[in-house]
Amino acid sequence: MAAALTLIGVDFTSAPRPAKPITAAFGRLEGDTVVLERVEKLVDWPAFESLLMRSGPWLGAFDFPFGLPREAVVDLGWPTTWPELVRYCAHLGKTAFRAALDAYRETRPIGKRYAHRATDLPARSHSPLKLVNPPVGLMFLEGVPRLLAAGLSVPGVHAADAHRLAVEAYPGLLARSITAESYKSDDKHKQTPERRTARTRIVDAIGAGHGIAGIALHATQAQQTALIEDASGDSLDAVLALLQAAACARAGAPHYGLPPDLDPLEGWIAGA
Repeated sequence: MAAALTLIGVDFTSAPRPAKPITAAFGRLEGDTVVLERVEKLVDWPAFESLLMRSGPWLGAFDFPFGLPREAVVDLGWPTTWPELVRYCAHLGKTAFRAALDAYRETRPIGKRYAHRATDLPARSHSPLKLVNPPVGLMFLEGVPRLLAAGLSVPGVHAADAHRLAVEAYPGLLARSITAESYKSDDKHKQTPERRTARTRIVDAIGAGHGIAGIALHATQAQQTALIEDASGDSLDAVLALLQAAACARAGAPHYGLPPDLDPLEGWIAGA
């Protein structure tokens, strides 16, 4: 089954545009190797929505939070089932969503302003309530309603089209298992030789099968060079998400490597 799935890794932005597109890496699993087929740049929401509607079977790993902390949802009095919560937040819209989270943060003790999901702690990921640097709350608001509207299945969270599966990725989780050094920046002044060296280290490591369940990346020399030379790190992050998708595909149904008892309101990061 895993070999029959098209695998997709998605590096996400809450404001796609030609200068900062959503990046999607496509591949297939052959034994313990993911063969990188291509990388696509999605410059606007219609392009991303079209990706979600492509025929299966495929499994995509998307780099944005799929849920919100249950603690915060309960405190705010928001719906406590995933589809209803997603629809509620989408109906609020960006301005009201931001205002609600800003107000909620001020009710919490200093040092604990941000509630976290259970998965955020082992993954060392940001709270989905965070709205800046990075704006993962806005990534939830833009990404998850589109997953729901497209009819994707989210293992452990939401059952819909069994041939189009979505899991939550966090490329930084895999990157940190290889190097603690910073490897990317959108700021051209911070696109240093040191960061290029770190990207090279990551590409070499994933090519050798280090970092996630012994799964190696097979990429041509030209593809490897492209991953290294993309100083934003977006292409490399999409490929790291692709490897997380591969690990989930190899683990297989029904849980795809995710905890069987995960909180369906919060979701879970693959590999955390």
